[in-house]
Amino acid sequence: MYIGGAWVESESGARFDATSPATGETIGSVPEGTREDAKRAIAAANAAAREWAARSAFERAAALERVADAIRERRDELARTLTLDQGKPLKAEAYGEVDELIEYWRGAAAEAIRIEGLMPPSADAEKRVLVYRVPKGVVGVITPWNWPYTMPAEIVAPALAGGNAVVWTPASSTALCSVKLAECVVDAGLPAGVFNLVTGPGREVGDEIASSPGTHAVGFIGSTETGMRVAERAAGKSLLLEMGGNGPLVVLEDADVDAAVEATLTASFLCAGQSCTAGERFLVHEAVQDEFVEKLTARMGEIRLGDPFADDTTMGPLNNEATAAKMDAHVGDALERGATLVAGGYRADGFPTKLFWEATVLDGVTEEMAVAREETFGPVVPISTIRSDDEALAVIDSSPFGLLAAVFTRDLSRGLRFAESARAGWVNVNDSTNYWESHLPFGGRSGSRSGVGRVGGRFSLEALTELKTVILNLG
Repeated sequence: MYIGGAWVESESGARFDATSPATGETIGSVPEGTREDAKRAIAAANAAAREWAARSAFERAAALERVADAIRERRDELARTLTLDQGKPLKAEAYGEVDELIEYWRGAAAEAIRIEGLMPPSADAEKRVLVYRVPKGVVGVITPWNWPYTMPAEIVAPALAGGNAVVWTPASSTALCSVKLAECVVDAGLPAGVFNLVTGPGREVGDEIASSPGTHAVGFIGSTETGMRVAERAAGKSLLLEMGGNGPLVVLEDADVDAAVEATLTASFLCAGQSCTAGERFLVHEAVQDEFVEKLTARMGEIRLGDPFADDTTMGPLNNEATAAKMDAHVGDALERGATLVAGGYRADGFPTKLFWEATVLDGVTEEMAVAREETFGPVVPISTIRSDDEALAVIDSSPFGLLAAVFTRDLSRGLRFAESARAGWVNVNDSTNYWESHLPFGGRSGSRSGVGRVGGRFSLEALTELKTVILNLG
């Protein structure tokens, strides 16, 4: 772990093994941090916060650029570690995440020097008013295993850019990736205590980071259930929560069906479906449903499940047994309730672990099925029939989630009106649910179980800083 400018072991001396979902082999070990370790990291961050906040925005930007340079230099090592530790196909996905990671850090560096304030007028002619954007202080960061490089960068990079000190705890199942990323941050030469990494169980480390009075804001990315617990423990603090979704993708009767099928492959099988933006509800108009299913079925052979280090592999294993068990349960429930299995439907044999799940298509999915109501987080396309725009909107509105949706139609006016009506924080017209850009505002709609606030570009920086008013009396 990295605390107060030094690589350290847990105060307990305990470590836990990192096991590859692709091979089942032990690929390393990581310190098993405790609540006391988290307290040490929070104390170190508070000791460093004032000095880091006093640095110029240009100094902080230069430090973030050095992080990006270190990532670029270690691109191969980071990508291979990602494939071993998370399971993403090396060529099809792992290098892409590393390249995107570089852009996150460079983007945060660019935004650091664009932080602006205000000089509003005063009612008193003898006074001047200055309104600054200032750091929150110490930001606690809790991140998931599905995108173990870019998800932390969504919060850690802008937090540092805004002048905050950071205490980060990553998901245990990809902690080896997290250590590799932390090495790049350390190489950038930030002052001791500005950046801290504590690996260990969320029930101790994450809980301490969320609840401690020493953290002044908490950024969380992960499941809805965990996010709700974090919000409860961090009550009263600034929160930036990016949580679950079930990515409804709507295919209207005038859609380009070939384009919708193409988008479906990306929506459901990128990262083996383990994405908060994955397409997990496919609402297809009855007029084109048969055509959609037929064309999708014809292209399922393009999804190559296999050794993630093989060049022709497009989908690797699921990351952990809990996710695979949820796929088992959701697909089994759908079939028991009358859904039709079009493709896949089971764990694949002949691989080193039981985490390889076949790309799956279900037709005839109805509202009472778990795969329609919950976030499955696996490689599945659940298809339901709709008869109108209003019916599709009603399905989206009834969902407890509200992160991202997509709609396919040749009528852009119709598509825009649909997007404006859909209760989601982000809507793509004629593109996959998994299409997004790192500089744009991303987050769940108000009142949903998909989160609070927006990440992305300057929006992250705004969320992780606050306004401070200073009045000068010239009289």
